Amino acid sequence: MGKALIIGCGGVAGVAIHKCCQNSEAFSEIMIASRTKSKCDAIKEKLQDKTKTIIHTARVDADHVDELIELIRSFEPDVVLNLALPYQDLTIMDACLATKTNYVDTANYEPLDTAKFEYKWQWAYREKFKEAGITALLGSGFDPGVTGVFSAYALKHEFDEIHYIDILDCNGGDHGYPFATNFNPEINIREVSANGSYWEDGKWIETKPMEIKREYDFKGVGKKDMYLLHHEELESLGINIPGIKRIRFFMTFGQSYLTHLKCLENVGMTSIEPIEFEGKQIVPLQFLKAVLPDPASLGPRTVGKTNIGCIFRGVKDGKEKTYYLYNICDHQECYKEVGSQAISYTTGVPAMIGAMLIMNGTWKGPGVFNIEEFDPDPFMDALNQWGLPWEEDFHPVLVD
Repeated sequence: MGKALIIGCGGVAGVAIHKCCQNSEAFSEIMIASRTKSKCDAIKEKLQDKTKTIIHTARVDADHVDELIELIRSFEPDVVLNLALPYQDLTIMDACLATKTNYVDTANYEPLDTAKFEYKWQWAYREKFKEAGITALLGSGFDPGVTGVFSAYALKHEFDEIHYIDILDCNGGDHGYPFATNFNPEINIREVSANGSYWEDGKWIETKPMEIKREYDFKGVGKKDMYLLHHEELESLGINIPGIKRIRFFMTFGQSYLTHLKCLENVGMTSIEPIEFEGKQIVPLQFLKAVLPDPASLGPRTVGKTNIGCIFRGVKDGKEKTYYLYNICDHQECYKEVGSQAISYTTGVPAMIGAMLIMNGTWKGPGVFNIEEFDPDPFMDALNQWGLPWEEDFHPVLVD
């Protein structure tokens, strides 16, 4: 039994909160805190009569360390689950350090002004967290998150050495809009419009946005075009999986999405450089976010499935081997269960699991850790238990 402070109240947080409330044996109390307290109150009202978990709510601005410290001190949680924006990771980590509280997030820090997401800022906290005797678990979503756990599991149970990893993220969902993003538009568009890159032979190889395209036939979804992107788990897996020669990340996109995105880029709407408009400074991408559909509203209208997983190639007992671990998730089933589409569900469930494993001491150790550094087995068991069952394929079609 433990207490968790959940910071954020968007789509992913909504799923994680539902799952904490389903898992009352682990989460005796939660506090939901966000800049908009009314959102937190609405979720509390919806869930409080259906769970043994005691739900508290609070207003907090996660940009301000002093507000976070005050909130953590008043609630005294066993873990802080950061489901706010990636720009706020460091302020929340600072508050956890000041109060000696364990920390979990789902996405690495990204400075507001450079669209550059990497682990160096959070890895710089390793010694401080070690000295404080607390644990920070980075990237407990799906990708990053489950993809790291899959990698650790494959290394532990199926390989002596893994040489190649291809992470494939397929969303076969259809929401009916000409253009919308399945998670925070600002983060999504920054990620997709950035240069791609992959890790090979100990170094990064950079590509132009959407330069490398492959087609893959996904179980449960069918054939989809997928494109090579930079993704944060490549950075940590390149260090934490011994013997690795190459890691790539592919994500599927439909032609309508890419055409709209190119048009928006061409007219400057995806820029993060402030411009003056009617005497005010505005960031075009933030304005675009305001006019696009809220990802949290896509649940009722999204049909289809996601298929996310990792194809591994390596060696076992001196012989070459391939292995594919993946999860298939149905958008409508997720909506029926927790009122969200599968993109939020596949991130929110692992967020709850990571918080639970840190809170109950299954995963522990002072310092800052990426998810693949811990024993994968308890997490893999919990995925099956809490709604993201995994499947195996010992003869997968490889990506060239």
